[in-house]
Amino acid sequence: MATLSFFQAVILGLVQGLAEFLPISSSGHLALLQHFFGIEGNSVLIFAVMLHLGTLISVFIVYWKDVAKLIYELCRCIADICRGKGPRINANPTRRLGFMIIVATIPTAIMGLALNDTFGAMYTSIITIGISLVITGTILFIAERVGSDKRGVTEMSFLHALFIGIMQGIAITPGISRSGSTLFGGLVSGLNREFAVKFAFLISIPSILGSVVVELPEALKAGVPSGAAGPMIVGIIVAAVSGLIAIKTMIRVVSNKKLSYFSYYTWILGAAVIIYAIAS
Repeated sequence: MATLSFFQAVILGLVQGLAEFLPISSSGHLALLQHFFGIEGNSVLIFAVMLHLGTLISVFIVYWKDVAKLIYELCRCIADICRGKGPRINANPTRRLGFMIIVATIPTAIMGLALNDTFGAMYTSIITIGISLVITGTILFIAERVGSDKRGVTEMSFLHALFIGIMQGIAITPGISRSGSTLFGGLVSGLNREFAVKFAFLISIPSILGSVVVELPEALKAGVPSGAAGPMIVGIIVAAVSGLIAIKTMIRVVSNKKLSYFSYYTWILGAAVIIYAIAS
C-alpha cells in the first residue's frame, strides 16, 4: 500500500490512544486493523512509531506534576551520590517511586530486547492475537477480585516492582494489554487502586520511549510513505487526545472496580477473532 489515508490515520490514531491505556491491547487492535485494512506493516512503520509518541504526550499531560517531581528528585539523587551520601533510596516517597520505576523497567527492557523478533512474528498471526485477547480478559477478571488494596509507594517492595515489570514485558505480545497486565501485577501485589493506576502509567513512559528507540532506526530506514505526512500529523494528534481520555477513564474505572467490563469485551473480541482465523 503506497499511501495512508486521513480516514485510516484517524482510526489508527484513535485505536492507539484508547487501547494503549484502556486494558484492551493497542498492539492487538492495531494488528487487526492493519489486517482488515490491508495495510502492510513496513509501509506504516514510521507512523506506528509516531503514534507511540502521541500516546506518550497524553501521559505527560495527566501526570506532569509527578514527572516533574521525579526529574527533580533524580537530579537531587545524583547530587547526593556525588557528595558521597549514596542514592538514599528512601529519602522521600518520590525518590522511592523513581527507583521502583527503574526496577520495573529492567525486566521489561530485557524481555523486549531478547524476544523482540519472537514477539514481532506474532503480529501476523491472527489466531495468536485472538488467544492473547482472551488471556487479557482473564487477567483483568482475576485482578478485579484479588489483592489487599492497601499498599502505597512506601509499603511497596522491589519484588513487587520486579513482578509488575515482568507483567509489562509479557504485554509485548500482541493482544496482551500493557495497562491490563501492569494493573494485574499492581493489584495482585496489594497496591491500592489509585497508586496501581498511577504506577502502571508512569512505567509506560520508559517502556514507550524504549520501544521508540528500538523501532525508530528501522522505521527511518523504511521511510515515510508518499503523501503520509499530513495523515501522520492528524493521527498523532488523535492518539494524544484519545489517550488523554483513556487515562482519565481508567482512573475512574479502576477506582470504581469496573475492570470486568473490559474482560467481557476482550473475551468476546478474542473469541470472534479465533473463530474468524479458524474459518479462514
